[in-house]
Amino acid sequence: VQLQASGGGLVQAGGSLRLSCAASGRTFGTYAWFRQAPGKERDFVAAIRWSDNNKNYAESVKGRFTISRDKANYAVYLQMNSLSPEDTAVYYCAADSRTWIISNMPNKSAYEYWGQGTLVTVSS
Repeated sequence: VQLQASGGGLVQAGGSLRLSCAASGRTFGTYAWFRQAPGKERDFVAAIRWSDNNKNYAESVKGRFTISRDKANYAVYLQMNSLSPEDTAVYYCAADSRTWIISNMPNKSAYEYWGQGTLVTVSS
C-alpha cells in the first residue's frame, strides 16, 4: 500500500497551502498528518476518522489547520492557513486500518502506513 502525499511548497508567512493524501483505491480507518522540522522529532499535526469524521488537532495548529476527507476521491486533505515560519517542515501523511479513539490519534505508533513526505517552507 502506498500513500501519496502532495501539495507542499514555498509560501510566505500568512499564506495558505493544502496538502493531499491518497492511497490507490482504498480507504483506511484513521488518517493523520505529522511533521518533522530539521533536527526535531516527528510531531503530530492532525488526524481524522474516516467513518465518522471525528478529528483531533495539535494545539499549535488549532484554528489554523483543517483536516478533511473526500470520500469520492479516497483522499484526505490538510488545509493550512495563517502559516508561519514555525510551520516549516516535511509533512507526512499516515494511515491505519483501525479506527482509533481520539486520544490515540497523536501516537505515531498507531499508524502502519506512511507517505513519503512533502516539504512545506514558510518564508518570513
